[in-house]
Amino acid sequence: MQNNPYQKIMQQSVNTMTPVQLLIALYEKGEIELTKAVYYIENKDVPNAHNSIIKAQKIIQTLDSSLKEKYEVSKSLGSLYDYMYRRLIEANVKKDTEILKEIIPFFRELKETFSEINRRGY
Repeated sequence: MQNNPYQKIMQQSVNTMTPVQLLIALYEKGEIELTKAVYYIENKDVPNAHNSIIKAQKIIQTLDSSLKEKYEVSKSLGSLYDYMYRRLIEANVKKDTEILKEIIPFFRELKETFSEINRRGY
């Protein structure tokens, strides 16, 4: 049982989202975590940078595990997620903001794409 009111509200919010809304939220959270990681690296806060990158990697794993193989686009997304994941490992090892800045637009563009899909009601 969750005693934390914030966690309870967040869980209720997630439970009422459509699958597309969940995707949008994951892409947005990935973008936020990587933006934070860039900030942390630039400010020499290695532990927090590491944690933010790991959170983004977990988001990618979640996105990848949700793909449905029956859809052609899933193969392309799977390849993209694999690339993003590998680059984030490299970025985390090197604490390289340029790699993070390369990956952030992928999260942003996917979020915008699925936001448009959501607006059109697909």
